[in-house]
Amino acid sequence: MPPTGWKLAFPMLSADGTHVGFRGVSLGGRIVYGVLDDARCGYGRRHASPARGCDCGFYCLHTAAEAQALTCATDCGDAVILQVGVLGAYTRYERGMRYARQRVRTVRMAACRCGRPARVFVRDGTGLPGWRALQANCHACAAGLWVLTPAEFGRLAGPGVNVTGEAPHPADSAPPLRQQLAAEAAALRARLDHFQERLRHLEDGA
Repeated sequence: MPPTGWKLAFPMLSADGTHVGFRGVSLGGRIVYGVLDDARCGYGRRHASPARGCDCGFYCLHTAAEAQALTCATDCGDAVILQVGVLGAYTRYERGMRYARQRVRTVRMAACRCGRPARVFVRDGTGLPGWRALQANCHACAAGLWVLTPAEFGRLAGPGVNVTGEAPHPADSAPPLRQQLAAEAAALRARLDHFQERLRHLEDGA
């Protein structure tokens, strides 16, 4: 069983709409790779990756939590989290691995820009030659737009790829702040009415 890791990537859709890929968030940002692919040098050098004396190659982190934390960075907010199988030659470092070949196993959609859990992919208006960039959105923000469902994305990715949404955080299930404040205000008004009624009774009996 090959080792596994976690990484960030930007989801991409081919120009003809027949398959999906992923774009790196750092050195490999100009290279789109497939579900099963070999690393290529981000500097355009003609050597196998990863190569000594060069920092090219695929990279991944040891845990999903580390990858999730990176989505807080401004430049990575629209990235998805990938669980990958590490294939071929690889080296370990403190936080993860650098390696030659990978298979994408899971695509985890992050939160929509509005903060709600993402449910579909939409085109974000950018791209690379032959590829259109996708962005994960909630249903409300995607209303009226062309959408690609997680099931459709998984079908285009091919067998063995699981596409999931971000699990809601405990805070997401709590009532919105406005509703909480309205409820507290109503309770305070009820208590004030009760005290005023008691005060009137006391004054009437004085």
